[in-house]
Amino acid sequence: MHSVERIGRYRLERPLGTGAFGTVWLAHDDVLDAPVAVKVLADNWTQRLDVRERFLSEARMLRRAASNRVVQVYDVGELPDGRPYFVMEYADGGTLAELLTGDPLPVPEALRLTALAARGAAALHEAGIVHRDIKPTNVLLRATPGDSPRVLLADLGLAKSLAQASGLTLAAGSAGYQPPEQAEPGAGIDARADVYGLGAVGYHLVTGTVPGAPGKIVRPDRLRPGLDADVQRALLRALEPDRERRWPTASAFAEELERLASPTPGRRPRGLKALAVVAVLVVAAGVTAVLMSRHSTPEDVRVEDSTGRIVAEVPAGWGRELHASGWDPRVLGLGAGHEPGLVVADDLGKWQDLTADVNGVFLGVSEQGDVTAGVNALAHAGCHYDGARAYAGDVWHGTVRTWSDCAGDGGSIAEAALVAADGAGQPQVYVQIRRHGAASRSSTDRVLGSVRVGD
Repeated sequence: MHSVERIGRYRLERPLGTGAFGTVWLAHDDVLDAPVAVKVLADNWTQRLDVRERFLSEARMLRRAASNRVVQVYDVGELPDGRPYFVMEYADGGTLAELLTGDPLPVPEALRLTALAARGAAALHEAGIVHRDIKPTNVLLRATPGDSPRVLLADLGLAKSLAQASGLTLAAGSAGYQPPEQAEPGAGIDARADVYGLGAVGYHLVTGTVPGAPGKIVRPDRLRPGLDADVQRALLRALEPDRERRWPTASAFAEELERLASPTPGRRPRGLKALAVVAVLVVAAGVTAVLMSRHSTPEDVRVEDSTGRIVAEVPAGWGRELHASGWDPRVLGLGAGHEPGLVVADDLGKWQDLTADVNGVFLGVSEQGDVTAGVNALAHAGCHYDGARAYAGDVWHGTVRTWSDCAGDGGSIAEAALVAADGAGQPQVYVQIRRHGAASRSSTDRVLGSVRVGD
């Protein structure tokens, strides 16, 4: 194949990828003066009539879908040596897999891309086709002038008509994206198999990690702490091992993802994503006399939780809004419960979004488990991890881990696990400090040094 420079009117430029049955080339259509992708059956499969038919079937199904959400087929032909090929539109933006090589995406963007892929799957389903191999490498991006890239489903090499899928006898799919019914030879499948694959794609985009085996998937918020509960529910519903409990259609899944990616002005998240507070108070409009009062240091204000057990001092500019009703240590993998906790910030409505301009502090007490281990397991998608350091104050000792350049806007996060300096085992304190801009070690240590926990 390397000796071939042209296929008909298509001038080959470079290979885009090679799979089990063929190679896809970037080529130029000299007649229309446009880039195209040309898929050619591999040499070693030329004589296998069943493989040849599957190859051509992919082109026919892509053509049958006739959707701008699915890669379009322009032409089909045969080389002089008998190998078939087909010509497709070229997706110049690469694949979703390439987006996953860097920092994880902001959650709204991950949801939007997954929703668009789900719309593509819905188009296939409407055409009577089940994809059976939805994964990041099979979701392509194509630039559109003045707009966001188009998201296209591609590679229907394992696709089948829905009429045939009920009697499939061969397992198919890729690890992490494959629903349980697709891994069992002889199990019939339907469009909900693709819903599972879409859920796995969304999970990967949100967490940066391929999901585990069906029924053994780590909760997304363990990999992306502070993830909105509604987002987690939407993804895990798509990844239900029992297809009767999944989203009934790809369109229904897409609609929910679109809603979560673009919340209406009146919609408030059902949980504070950055800290999973158990109960939510009405946001204070300003510094209140009861919960927040001026400290002797002019640039700081004093805050406390609703029980009065936790007290700390934060920069005055951060002390405009307060939730003080507690938290659930499950967010750190600790035992469930309602423990004292608070979050204070200049704008709590933005706290959930790592791309937002927000400054504030979360404090949570735990009377059980290992807070240090929980903090050491945290990761923040879309942020650069700067490393860990030891903290030693008069009251607390602990570990501080920091992230910077969150979502490319310069925001930073410091996560701290504090234990009593005198060696007492309990209580422990989890602290999260958000800043718009670079982290400041001195201001972080000033907040940590101000923390007090009463009996």
